[in-house]
Amino acid sequence: MKIAVTYDNGKIFQHFGKTEFFKVYEVEDTQVVSSQVIGSNGTGHGALAGLLAEQNVDVLICGGVGGGAQAALEEAGIELCSGAQGDADQAVDAYLKGELVSAGTSCDHHHEDGHSCGEHEEGHSCGGNCGGGCGSRPAFTGKNVGKTCRTHYRGTFNDGTQFDSSYDRGEPLEFVCGAGQMIRGFDAAVADMEVGQIVDVHLAPEEAYGMPDPNAVFTLEIAQLPGSEKLEVGQQAFLSNQYGQPFPVRVTAKDDVTITFDANHEMAGKELNFRIELVEVK
Repeated sequence: MKIAVTYDNGKIFQHFGKTEFFKVYEVEDTQVVSSQVIGSNGTGHGALAGLLAEQNVDVLICGGVGGGAQAALEEAGIELCSGAQGDADQAVDAYLKGELVSAGTSCDHHHEDGHSCGEHEEGHSCGGNCGGGCGSRPAFTGKNVGKTCRTHYRGTFNDGTQFDSSYDRGEPLEFVCGAGQMIRGFDAAVADMEVGQIVDVHLAPEEAYGMPDPNAVFTLEIAQLPGSEKLEVGQQAFLSNQYGQPFPVRVTAKDDVTITFDANHEMAGKELNFRIELVEVK
């Protein structure tokens, strides 16, 4: 098994289409046995997906990734785990432990995290927690809509606790404003900003990750789900839907016979605050 990570000086590079390097890990029996850094040797999502396919890569871990890239990776048979950030080696270790949550981006992963709404999470991408469904996202206007924007931001809860910051990572978040790559409230705040402007916004759950869906909490028999006997309450894992697509869940309860999962985004139902600085508009 081979896992590739978009790579920059030990960290996960946040923009798949612009990455100059991949770190490729050879895995045997859920253990990394070797790794090497390779150049991207191409431009465009299709070229990068083809490069990974030539390297016999099975899984890609990255930050932001668009719908076109996702389609190219799917066609190449490469599993995508997007919205990751931080140390590349640690992300691979978390993936092998079943603890790395993919943001997904076809809902075009602050970016709204989650999975297979069709892209983090750094920035918090829309992965199935649109608060009303991706198809029903109301449109908005603004001079930056449809343009590639680079922003720094700091996200906090109402008690002042910080949950994310691009400043701490030293790299602005890049996204296309209004394309659905961000949670709606973040997108709308940037739509009419000027370069260099800083705004503070307070987002209700409906503008962020929506309210928790009680139907996303479900219980299964452990005997019918091989491997679930090893999971612990509080642990994150992946399950697959009827189309074979993985989606992240959190274990909320377990006994000798059954195990209960919650597929809601961990920030569903929360009010969020962002300080956003518009760095560049392309």
